[in-house]
Amino acid sequence: MGKPGNTGLARVIAAAGYSWQGLVAAFRHEAAFRQELAVIVIALPVGVWAAETTLERVLVVAALLMVLVIELINSAIEAAVDLWGEQRHELAGRAKDCGSAAVLLSIVAATAVWIGVVF
Repeated sequence: MGKPGNTGLARVIAAAGYSWQGLVAAFRHEAAFRQELAVIVIALPVGVWAAETTLERVLVVAALLMVLVIELINSAIEAAVDLWGEQRHELAGRAKDCGSAAVLLSIVAATAVWIGVVF
């Protein structure tokens, strides 16, 4: 972690570094993140190309990026739950299932936006 008391630009730079580390960790350790990223690398340019208005382009980009955002949150939930131990607990399972459901809903929403814009 950064030096305690970082302020201003030093804090922003440190935060950007932590964010980059999170993206790299997700790419290295989370197959779902890599799979979603691969789909987005294809779907994003097609959606932006097919969009007729700036608003449609923004919606396509935001909806597809939201899938990655929710996947990162889900991965964080899973990592935190796994840190507490490998024993099964109803609440741990529920937390992981809810994170997974959030990813699913973000994919459904992004797909609906993409289809609405492309077709």
